[in-house]
Amino acid sequence: MLTPMPTDERLVALLAEKSVLFGEFTLASGRRSDFYIDARLSTMSPEGLRLIGEAGRGALERAGWNVDSVGGLTMGADPIAYASAESAKPLRAFAVRKEAKLHGTGKRVEGPFREGDVVAVIEDVVTSGSSALSAIDAVRQEGGTVAGVLALLDREEGGTERIEARGVRVIALTRASDVLRAARRR
Repeated sequence: MLTPMPTDERLVALLAEKSVLFGEFTLASGRRSDFYIDARLSTMSPEGLRLIGEAGRGALERAGWNVDSVGGLTMGADPIAYASAESAKPLRAFAVRKEAKLHGTGKRVEGPFREGDVVAVIEDVVTSGSSALSAIDAVRQEGGTVAGVLALLDREEGGTERIEARGVRVIALTRASDVLRAARRR
């Protein structure tokens, strides 16, 4: 009988297997990279949802963040927020639009988010930190308090430090160096 891998090791292996692409890419930040981690290929898979849910809930509990809801900039954060919302203390999940919509309620923060919520902002891949900072600003503008940022992966390119310089703690479930090392062994 095989001994199952711990969740964090299996998460690294899953990202290495499904999400790492090598080549020439332009990142959302505008920077060029010789690799791209398309986290959605993992986060939207059945195994990814299960693993991320377990890892996300565990990280939130260990951090001691007593949050009411979780969410981040749509679309990368969405599956991670939804998977992490299912816990012993059920959390509400929300999505943050890049811009307020011009119809309906005109909100940037969508879903059951409530003014006064303490939230964990979710991010799939932290590179420059801009997406998480945009979500933090939107949540604060809507009357929420940000306990911290829970990221699936830190690309280790300064984004975590940029977010933390704004006084917001970041917890990353995986690091690019670990995922790339696993991908190159394949």
